[in-house]
Amino acid sequence: MRNFFRHGLMAAIIGSSLAAGAISVSAQGLELTITAPAGAGGGWDAASRSLQEVMMATGAAKSVQVVNVPGAGGTVGLAQFVGSAKSSPDQLLVAGITLVGASISNKSPVDLTQVTPLARLTGDPLVIVVPKDSPIQTIDELLKTIKSDVAKAIWVGGSAGGADHILAALVTQAAGEDPSKINYVAYSGGGEALAAMLGGQATAGISGYGEWQGQIESGDLRALAISYPEPIEGIEAKPLKAQGLDIELVNWRGVFAGPGVEGADLEALKASIEKTVTSDRWKELLKARGWTDYYAPSDEFKTFVASETDRVQGILKSIGLAD
Repeated sequence: MRNFFRHGLMAAIIGSSLAAGAISVSAQGLELTITAPAGAGGGWDAASRSLQEVMMATGAAKSVQVVNVPGAGGTVGLAQFVGSAKSSPDQLLVAGITLVGASISNKSPVDLTQVTPLARLTGDPLVIVVPKDSPIQTIDELLKTIKSDVAKAIWVGGSAGGADHILAALVTQAAGEDPSKINYVAYSGGGEALAAMLGGQATAGISGYGEWQGQIESGDLRALAISYPEPIEGIEAKPLKAQGLDIELVNWRGVFAGPGVEGADLEALKASIEKTVTSDRWKELLKARGWTDYYAPSDEFKTFVASETDRVQGILKSIGLAD
């Protein structure tokens, strides 16, 4: 009887090891396409290509390609992904809070609750900047500029209804002005918004801090505030909350699989992403890009996406950007 249980236990252990090995081998053999639902140069593009780099370097996937599908705040790429990636184990989507907002403000028939959350990856501060030659030196001076003529204060940032737009509207509201009158110029890629800022075509701009970090450190852009609730080591700009404004906004990004991906396919993708984000290579990349680790696994991320959808809906409605 003792030998029977010993042999049974060994068989269970071996079976468990083989199952784990199957997931590992499957993850390492993945040939993936990542959809970045925006143009080159923005946060989703950078996150997609960072995943591509680290997944291949760590062996978390055999091959990874990135495809850019810009348009309508990411909803064009999302709709295409929902249509093509159903039950597909070889397609991923990188997206975040901006796509939540764009789906709501554009009345999109698809949103992030219709795809399969794999992991929340990063949670970065947005930064409010002005051109280096701007007379605006502080957030208080920006508020005064907005208050003097809200329509003449030209903002640039990411897609309409996204995180950048939400933050610009909240700052306008804090200045005592109607956020629905904001003069906001939306760009599908961070590179275009940066060019507008460097060209002096805007009063203020908003983006993820990491995207414009180089221009802030070189002095081409002046950072007035970040949207994180607490100060961040290595960033001189103070949070809006520390400057008397009750505003905080985390620019999170995550990775999703297609609708209906489940079973062994889903487990292989989870294992691949976990191997990627727990690697030293990923941690080094986060530090180099100035990104904040905001990792949450699949089940936790699913709950988070649902709550963020409700929260952003409420914010957009309060500032006149949603019904």
